[in-house]
Amino acid sequence: MTLSATSLLTADELAQVRARSDLKGVLCVVHAWAVIFVAMALFAVAPNPLTWAIAIVVIGARQLGLAILMHDAAHGILTDNKRLNDVLGQVFCAWPVVTDMYPYRTYHLQHHRWTQQKNDPDLALSAPFPITPQSLERKVIRDLTGQTTFKQRMAQLRAAFGKPGMALKDRARNFVKRLGGPLLMNGLLLGGLIATGYGYLYLALWVLPFFTWFPMITRVRNIAEHAVVPDNDDPFRNARTTKAGWFMRAVLAPYWVNYHVEHHLLMYVPCYNLPKLHALLIAHGYGPKMELQPDYWAVLRMATSKSAAAMDAGEDSAPEPANNHGAGLAFNEMPRVDMLTAAQG
Repeated sequence: MTLSATSLLTADELAQVRARSDLKGVLCVVHAWAVIFVAMALFAVAPNPLTWAIAIVVIGARQLGLAILMHDAAHGILTDNKRLNDVLGQVFCAWPVVTDMYPYRTYHLQHHRWTQQKNDPDLALSAPFPITPQSLERKVIRDLTGQTTFKQRMAQLRAAFGKPGMALKDRARNFVKRLGGPLLMNGLLLGGLIATGYGYLYLALWVLPFFTWFPMITRVRNIAEHAVVPDNDDPFRNARTTKAGWFMRAVLAPYWVNYHVEHHLLMYVPCYNLPKLHALLIAHGYGPKMELQPDYWAVLRMATSKSAAAMDAGEDSAPEPANNHGAGLAFNEMPRVDMLTAAQG
């Protein structure tokens, strides 16, 4: 089932929600980095376990925020200017969180074309749900202890070093192509922190959130978007919008990522216009047709509704890709779901 944009909103409304803004796009990226540095500064000024924990959660959420803004740039909608859009998306959003916007762009459009259908490259990430609470608990533990990200990064490194038998110069070229940009941006971040006398913050408040909070909330985000949706064939119900207050937006769902039905209905609406699109759809009476949930806890209850007895034949049936973007593939080979979808094992 497909829907035309004009069947949903008026021409004037469509123009409003589709409007791209260079200023808003830039401010979103600046905001993400400002929050990251403020969280680091908070700990640097008042170093204690509480400010450290707060900074890990806040920075991990902004790392996801960078991934979300990269996703918008992959759609070409973060800013109005195409060159600016791509520079922001690749250099300031994708590279810092060790990915590549361009192969992701090609891959991700297939997810939109075949959402929740057999040709959807992300179907394997939602199909295994529901699972048991115990299974999710094990997955979250792997996320928070760094096991998920470590496994992903090792696969990424192996792919970057190239295939056996490759000439040294070809290996070097492949490595630079895959990891040169991420290493450059992470090197600049490390260098900047060292220059200010706070080099230790790179490990304590950039790498650590990246290995812990970031993969865990990415997993929750992925579950919320497509797991246990009511109808894979209905564009109003094969994705999910989850309500999120200010706190959840700060720690789990930045930059309006929770408006996922709206994004799939009109994928060329910038993230900063999704709340307006949601309000217009509700005003037009589409609310009862949409898959809406009151909070992330409600979604997780649905996603973990399978009994232990039902899982006996294959308790950990949800696959765990070797990295965030696809089973056995490195980030730059085949990026997975809306940037950095958490491994599902």
